[in-house]
Amino acid sequence: MQKKRVVLNYPSHLVDQPIISNLVKEYDLMVNISRARITPREEGRLVLEITGKKAGLDAGFKYLQEMGVRIQPLAQDVKWHDDRCTHCTACTSICPTKALDVDRKEMKVSFLRDKCIACELCIPVCPYQAMEILF
Repeated sequence: MQKKRVVLNYPSHLVDQPIISNLVKEYDLMVNISRARITPREEGRLVLEITGKKAGLDAGFKYLQEMGVRIQPLAQDVKWHDDRCTHCTACTSICPTKALDVDRKEMKVSFLRDKCIACELCIPVCPYQAMEILF
């Protein structure tokens, strides 16, 4: 089983289509929706974790592309501005996935993009606006 975290951008004419249920039924994929913003007659946007066999993932992503859904890795929508970070560690205790972690020896914060689920809990606690979600 493979797991991918992605952002899907829907053109306005697809927001009322059963695209996610087709991924589950037709390609045997498990879908966990972390975030969604879909409005009738506007572009839709979903943050998903999709799990399945490689063949199912490949076929599911091909289906999405054929439908006109733009797919991008989640990491492209999360930015850590390390130049703004003072390593105060305010963000590390709030991060549910430990994507923001601290090396206690050096007291330096690090950001692990592949663990981030774009929950945005870090944004209000960071006094230096070091985290940005482009969503």
